[in-house]
Amino acid sequence: MKIKPWGFIRKLFPDMIWEINDPNGVFLTFDDGPTPGITEWILSTLRQYDAKATFFVLGKNCEMYPDLHQRIIDEGHKIGNHTYSHQKGWGMPLEKYIEDVDFADDILHTDLFRPPYAQTTPSQIRAVAQRHKVIMWNILSRDYSRTLTPEKCVREVVPHICPGCIIAFHDSVKSFRNMSYTLPIVLEKVKKLGLKCKIIEL
Repeated sequence: MKIKPWGFIRKLFPDMIWEINDPNGVFLTFDDGPTPGITEWILSTLRQYDAKATFFVLGKNCEMYPDLHQRIIDEGHKIGNHTYSHQKGWGMPLEKYIEDVDFADDILHTDLFRPPYAQTTPSQIRAVAQRHKVIMWNILSRDYSRTLTPEKCVREVVPHICPGCIIAFHDSVKSFRNMSYTLPIVLEKVKKLGLKCKIIEL
């Protein structure tokens, strides 16, 4: 699902947000952090371009690295809930899934949520959507893929950038090679298009 997710998925999950109606905005997102050494690099790079982003963080990581969590906020970015322990929703009882989301929210206090791996069920999303806006993406960088080259990662993202798009990157050691190569190119492209990288506010 690199761009324009299939219609039947949207119908199955009507509470999910895949793009944002904004003629001037592009919405960068980073999942799985904060990660020492990686988050700082992302923040520094965004600062160079006066760009803002939304970080879908793990509760357990924010618990381990509270200074990084706070730095994301202090630098004007938005925090989203990515569960406490990166749970896959498929095959997981609803009560346990919501418990993990709530455990993270006790730390994060955010109205945004993104399901890890995009693996979730309609009942889980309906429950989460009662208190959160569920944010997906319409451009998936696949920066986490071990078989993807940095150049290919760029091709997964840059040709598809347009107003209102939500781009998914990852704030992780595994993704750093591809993400660190691609992000500056994306930021240059956004600038060339006369667009602005914004936080998600709905």
